[in-house]
Amino acid sequence: VESSRTKMRSAVSVREGQGVVLLCGTPPQAGDLSFAWIFNEYPSFVQEDSRRFVSQETGHLYIAKVEPSDVGNYSCVVTSRASSSPVLGSPTPLVLRTDGVMGEYEPKIEVQFPETLAAAKGSTVKLECFALGNPVPQINWRRTDGLPFPSKIKLRKSNGMIEIPNFQQEDAGLYECITENSRGKNIARGRLTYYAKPHWIQTIKDVEVAVEDTLYWDCRASGKPKPSYRWLKNGEQLAIEGRIQIENGALTISNLNLTDSGRYQCIAENKHGVISSSAELRVVASAPDFSKSPMKKLVQVQIGSTVDFECKPKAFPKAKCSWKKGGEQLHENERITLLKDGGLRISNVTKGDAGSYTCLATNQFGTARGSTNLVVTEPTRITLAPSNMDVTVGESVVLPCQVQHDPLLDISFTWYFNGTLTDFQRDASHFEKVGGSASGDLMIRNIQLKHTGKYVCMVKTEVDSVASAADLIVRGSPGPPEHVKVDEITDTTAQISWQEGTDNHSPVTTYTIQARTPFSVGWQQATTVPDVIDGKTFTSTVVDLNPWVEYEFRVVASNKIGGGEPSLPSEKVRTEEAVPEIPPSEVSGGGGSRSELVITWDPVPEELQNGEGFGYVVAFRPSGTTTWIQTVVTSPDTPRYVFRNESILPFSPYEVKVGVYNNKGEGPFSAVTTVFSAEEEPSTAPSGVSATSLSSSAIQVSWTAIPWKMSNGRLLGYEVRYWNNGQKEESSNRVKAAGNETSIKITGLRSNLAYYTAVRAYNSAGAGPFSATVNATTKKPPPSQPPGNVVWNVTDSRVILSWEEVRAMDNESEVTGYKVLYRTSSQSRVDVLTTDTTTAELWLQLKDDYFIEVRATTEGGDGSSSEQILIPRLASMDARGSGPSVLSIFSVSSFLATIFSLTLNSVL
Repeated sequence: VESSRTKMRSAVSVREGQGVVLLCGTPPQAGDLSFAWIFNEYPSFVQEDSRRFVSQETGHLYIAKVEPSDVGNYSCVVTSRASSSPVLGSPTPLVLRTDGVMGEYEPKIEVQFPETLAAAKGSTVKLECFALGNPVPQINWRRTDGLPFPSKIKLRKSNGMIEIPNFQQEDAGLYECITENSRGKNIARGRLTYYAKPHWIQTIKDVEVAVEDTLYWDCRASGKPKPSYRWLKNGEQLAIEGRIQIENGALTISNLNLTDSGRYQCIAENKHGVISSSAELRVVASAPDFSKSPMKKLVQVQIGSTVDFECKPKAFPKAKCSWKKGGEQLHENERITLLKDGGLRISNVTKGDAGSYTCLATNQFGTARGSTNLVVTEPTRITLAPSNMDVTVGESVVLPCQVQHDPLLDISFTWYFNGTLTDFQRDASHFEKVGGSASGDLMIRNIQLKHTGKYVCMVKTEVDSVASAADLIVRGSPGPPEHVKVDEITDTTAQISWQEGTDNHSPVTTYTIQARTPFSVGWQQATTVPDVIDGKTFTSTVVDLNPWVEYEFRVVASNKIGGGEPSLPSEKVRTEEAVPEIPPSEVSGGGGSRSELVITWDPVPEELQNGEGFGYVVAFRPSGTTTWIQTVVTSPDTPRYVFRNESILPFSPYEVKVGVYNNKGEGPFSAVTTVFSAEEEPSTAPSGVSATSLSSSAIQVSWTAIPWKMSNGRLLGYEVRYWNNGQKEESSNRVKAAGNETSIKITGLRSNLAYYTAVRAYNSAGAGPFSATVNATTKKPPPSQPPGNVVWNVTDSRVILSWEEVRAMDNESEVTGYKVLYRTSSQSRVDVLTTDTTTAELWLQLKDDYFIEVRATTEGGDGSSSEQILIPRLASMDARGSGPSVLSIFSVSSFLATIFSLTLNSVL
């Protein structure tokens, strides 16, 4: 901030409560200035409010009522809008006097606007008004004519300034500034007047006018006050004489001659400004000339029509025109008219009018000729026009449009649908133009409702056009009904009403109502009264609704075309409450812990609860008694109830039923069913337990079932534990026999070893006590040595086998016999022959290869198998063989070993 201060200005001393004006001391440079004040030090600027005001007219600082906080140094900052550097004035100290406080006094206006102020159109007007006073005065503005301020007027600086942007004629008037406090008020008045510089409404433009014609130039401007006009020609004042007249700014020059050519200027002015508009006037004279506006060489018209020939050569002054056909002068008659603009009109044209026509144009400067040739053609006629049609959505139709026309003329067909040109490329999925050169038939495929309307076939040639129209009505299924609402609702019924929608040109025959709830799968057809709703009925009662369920409804209209789109859904409504009607299903129970009766059911779905406060009434009694025990379950989602009492005997039968209730009352009970109380573990151990060795790897344990009364429930089965004499009882293995089984085979045991077993019964509550322990010793294992030196011979279908005896070791079971296993190569089923000797005789159908092997049998199970023997199907009557002779097919035998093993297990 540049400083212009040289020394401190004289202090201004005032009393507290007194008003004060601090002068700015505007610098000498002229220009558009703005003002601000600094309090003490930069940049602490004085903030303007209702008590402090900086005038942008004078630059002074006005304080309406001084307070102690105002004491300090004040510096005026002046900024020119033409310069970016503000100038800081010398500080003015403000001090308080010590001789008392200023009393209250009425407003004294220190800043006011002129009594008369002229404002230009479109300018922004700012009026300032500020008063000193104690208390601080309030400032208000108004127009004396009582008109309210328009919204564009803004009050600024705590009402100390009024701003009027874009000043217009209606903003002019007498304005008042009212300053007021509790001691009185004062008013400042000033009149705003409106002025406007001249502004063009109509300017003049260059013109070219024929000699002897009249020039009229309109020159008009607006302004306040109204502008006056002057005309100049070539910079000199235009003299007014007989041919030259000026009226309200408009210039008229009649009977023009070549000397009138020149540069003309119209000047509009008032006391606020001057504007001008200039243009060139060219006065021309020339003979007629067709070069710039030649006549058409060929004109084609149809018989019976009217034809106009133009004849407009360039000529100054305007030429006079006459016409010839061939060499014959034409005169007006009932069919021939000579037009004022020089043209020729022939009405009701005939074939005889065809030929060459010449226009002769003449003025005082010369003559010119122009010619045209007239061709008369046959009119175009539509021979097969489209007709009104009535179709159904989805069909395809053809609208015919066939014509007869003059063969000399080209022809084109266009179609309009409801006034819009049909675009066959854009609408190719529905519209196609078909037919030959003299046909413009329109095919419409897969017609939709939107295709209803007026179709116009337009046929055009160079000389004429014809059209034919047809209305197409497309009938479809109805549109959705409208304004569906529920008029009345009960616990099981709803009165529904609606308004008809569009019938799509086929009357509605029936309506159906659909309903939806939060519990339904989509929309379901509702039962109504009447059952069938005819197309003239717009209300119906829906019945068989569930109480206390939120429903919404929609309506579907149908006609002979089919069912239409459904309406929008109605508002959701809830049916009234009612006593529940459906008891829970699947009432059952059982299980639980000791001394418990567990009763279960499938909860009633919410849509069947019929009201709030829904719950269950559970009733039960010991079978054979008459008094029911009842309890209430308040949760509608609860699926069970448990009754605990030490007096309940295990697995005792109870009669049970479950009812329902809600706030409206109690509903029905379910059918009575029998439920057993909780089970307890069986109280006794099975008796008659025995163990028997079956083989080297299996034993069988048997027992006597416990009495039903001792099972304390539904017996699920028996648990058998077993261990050998090398194991501890605590680590025993366990197997279970289901239901009423009284024996079980335990396999996978070690050979020649004592096993101990015990049995106990179990039910859903647990297992009872174990029986006394019994034991059995598994058999010794079978011999590991297979039968050796197997020899065979074949006679006819008889196969005789022999082998060496198998001898058991001391730790093996004694041999009790042998098994011969045989099968064909094409089968998987194995046949078995047992024998207690070392020979065997088989009767076989030798139509296939046979595989044979031999095993020893013992108490401990079967021993190892001999090597497989292959007996070929081509074996002769005296064929012989032995084990080693089949080594060449051992690869096959190894493959079959697995099959033999699986089959033998099933056989054994």
